[in-house]
Amino acid sequence: MYGNTRIRVDWRASAELMGVVLIYFAVPLSFPLLLAVYFEEPLTPFLVAIGVTLALGAGLRRLGDPEENLGPREAFLAVALIWLLVAVVGAVPFVVAGAGTIAHPVNALFESMSGLTTTGATVLVDFSVHDRSIMMWRQLIQWLGGLGILILATAVLSELGVGGAQLMESETRTRNVNKLTPHIAETARLIWGLYVGLTLLAAVVFFVLGLAFDPRMGPYNALAHAFTSVATAGFSPEPLSAGAFHPVLQWAIVPFMILGSTSFILLYVFINGEPRRLLRNEEFRFYVGGLGIFAALVALVLFVTGEQGGAIEPTIRHAVFNVTSIVTTTGYASTDFNLWSPAATYLLFLAMFTGGMVGSTTCSIKSLRWLVALKSLRRELFTSVHPEAVRPVRVSGSPVAEDTIRDVYAYLLLGIVIFVGLAVFVAVDAARVGMDLSAFEAMGAAASTFLNIGPAFGEAGPYGTYAAFPMSTRSVMIVLMWVGRIEMIPVLVLFTRTFWTS
Repeated sequence: MYGNTRIRVDWRASAELMGVVLIYFAVPLSFPLLLAVYFEEPLTPFLVAIGVTLALGAGLRRLGDPEENLGPREAFLAVALIWLLVAVVGAVPFVVAGAGTIAHPVNALFESMSGLTTTGATVLVDFSVHDRSIMMWRQLIQWLGGLGILILATAVLSELGVGGAQLMESETRTRNVNKLTPHIAETARLIWGLYVGLTLLAAVVFFVLGLAFDPRMGPYNALAHAFTSVATAGFSPEPLSAGAFHPVLQWAIVPFMILGSTSFILLYVFINGEPRRLLRNEEFRFYVGGLGIFAALVALVLFVTGEQGGAIEPTIRHAVFNVTSIVTTTGYASTDFNLWSPAATYLLFLAMFTGGMVGSTTCSIKSLRWLVALKSLRRELFTSVHPEAVRPVRVSGSPVAEDTIRDVYAYLLLGIVIFVGLAVFVAVDAARVGMDLSAFEAMGAAASTFLNIGPAFGEAGPYGTYAAFPMSTRSVMIVLMWVGRIEMIPVLVLFTRTFWTS
């Protein structure tokens, strides 16, 4: 009961699903456990985490009821709490390992939530104090956050009918995803296979190029960076991120960041003999065009200001790499762009608000939303001059429903409000503890965490750390990384009375 009002959300159905996902989460934990055996490192961090996730999963399944139907409300509840609970379990190895800044529970949860939401913001200070198995776990949770947990949950939900499609749509915002194949479970398996295939391809490419150009890109680093390139995530075992490697390897990472931020449904169609469908897709052209414009502008600014000594290749490489990393919300860095001129950093800040395609692993504000908003604005300007005209908004030739356009505007407005609120909080909280933080740095940190970008400016720059921020700020950032990653509504709706009782 909610006061005198009956709760209308069947939480037991959600608990059953959450329990299943947490039990399955023991499987990826076995990979760093095997690495710890191979490198003769402590096994306890992963054994404890496996025990916790199995116990928590079993407990939730006992509370749940597999006979109960999973409707849209139960799916909202499940998808929001799955991300939260998996992040909590993902933090356990960091706490148990007891090394460095991530040994503190709040920092461990920050690192885990940043990983699972593919944000890439870190509170690590000294990379050298951490075992290789712990660092690989840090990479793996980003890979899982990119698509793995979502697809696993979708495959489970698929047996319950509409719930599976509801969960997929809450992440991809792609309607009728079950049209790709007759069953959503089969769709999930196809997307999962494509995701794994791209990851393996990236690992092989990085390793082969490492053999030819840079011995630091051995099997360990090749796999670690493959995990976070395709997931558009951004963690790296190297303190200098992608800047630690040969320029050829930096160029090699770029296409995998772009592929990770492209709709996986369209990628599947592309590799199955319909390449023109991808090229005809208006969102894809808008996304790639925006990426190219930002990269060209940053390259022009770097060249004019002489940031790279006027050398053409480094100027173009760093512009293309870092713009791609920001727009795809990957969060890698090929150089410390903190040192760039204000004009270049302002362009990167603007790029934070443009994301990749729907149905991809990327975060931020997806390109389709901006495309619909801009087309709607153009329509409003036209109808202001021709009030009798009836002119629907079309994307790739298909009309966009008016309620969808209203949803886009509501989403953009809500995102701006949350971003501004977080920026103000970050600035005020920093002043409270005497931290020297400019307004631009506060806005950068707010945008980077809420939009799941990763690096920002100042202390939170590409070679910096969020450990310098007050614990209260980091705690709020944890929540907003969670809210931002699953596109706000599945989390925020839980805090409304209507969701529970109407």
